[in-house]
Amino acid sequence: MVKLRLKRYGRKQRMTYRIVAIDARSRREGKVTREVGFYNPCKEETQLDILAITVLCKSGAKLTETVRDIFRRESLKIT
Repeated sequence: MVKLRLKRYGRKQRMTYRIVAIDARSRREGKVTREVGFYNPCKEETQLDILAITVLCKSGAKLTETVRDIFRRESLKIT
C-alpha cells in the first residue's frame, strides 16, 4: 500500500518537508516512489502537484493525518 507522507529535508533550523508517495512498510526516510510537493512550516509555504496527488489517491494511496491537515489548510479536498 502506498501512503502520502512527509519526508524531512534540510538542516534543523531550516527544516522543510517533502510530501512524497512511499510504500507504507518502509521508513520515513526510505526510498521514495514519487515527490508530489513540499511544505515549509517556518514560512507557511506549500507547493503541491495537485494532478499527481489526485491520481495517486484514486489509485488507492492513503494520506497520513499530517498531510491531510496540510491539504485542508490549502483547501484541497481529497478523500
